[in-house]
Amino acid sequence: MLPPIANNFVAGEGPATALDHVRGLNADGVAGILNLLGEHYDDRADADADTQAYVDLVRDLAASDLDCCVSVKPSQIGLDLGDDVFRENLSRIVDASDTFVWVDMEDHETVDVTLDAYEEHARATDGNVGLCVQANMRRTDEDLERLADLPGKVRLVKGAYDPPKEIAYKDKARVDEAYREYLEYMFREFDGGIGVGSHDPAMIDYAADLHEEYGTDYEVQMLMGVREEAQVDLAASGVPVYQYAPYGDKWLSYFYRRVRERKENALFALRAVLS
Repeated sequence: MLPPIANNFVAGEGPATALDHVRGLNADGVAGILNLLGEHYDDRADADADTQAYVDLVRDLAASDLDCCVSVKPSQIGLDLGDDVFRENLSRIVDASDTFVWVDMEDHETVDVTLDAYEEHARATDGNVGLCVQANMRRTDEDLERLADLPGKVRLVKGAYDPPKEIAYKDKARVDEAYREYLEYMFREFDGGIGVGSHDPAMIDYAADLHEEYGTDYEVQMLMGVREEAQVDLAASGVPVYQYAPYGDKWLSYFYRRVRERKENALFALRAVLS
């Protein structure tokens, strides 16, 4: 059972509680992105087990009336065991139903294989998959040029990993600048399918301005447990909002990573304990 503090960031240990969480989100006008916790497996059995869990989940979602999709980490479904394992297991998930599947982006060494796998499925499914790209990576401008002509969706985040300075921006102000530059390019060059993965009010406001200028469809994606009232308010204003909600029994490492990443998350967790 999850302790109260983890309940703020994790939608339960099993799929049933995760689906219940999404029902609550939908009642507030917010859609869900479910992510089964787990990553960096070095045992094929673990990668295959989580792949099967995703296959079961996307089939359950396809049979439901929930506004929800899923997001998978390449290292969770076998990338550390080999590119072929990752691509085989991703195909199993994508082919299992018509549920939309996001592919998360992990560290800088995995970008090329993740992009290749995404392109394959974007073309094969006519855009029923999405990909995350990171604004702190210097290569993202070229990656977006490649992605602009593909069907599917692209989520732009600032980047939570720590790549070498030779290939990434380290200064927060420079990352923010890059995020704005990449976002403007996406609204100008993409036909739609833009995911604004940010809790930063300035970036969300900038996306609204770009939508007003270019008319390109977009959605805002935020994490469970962060600015949840703002998520509901934004959805009520007419902007499509998706909450990225992890679930599963590997919640402890995820919870502490969330708290370490942002001071606001630590303060939120402290308030939860005190209450």
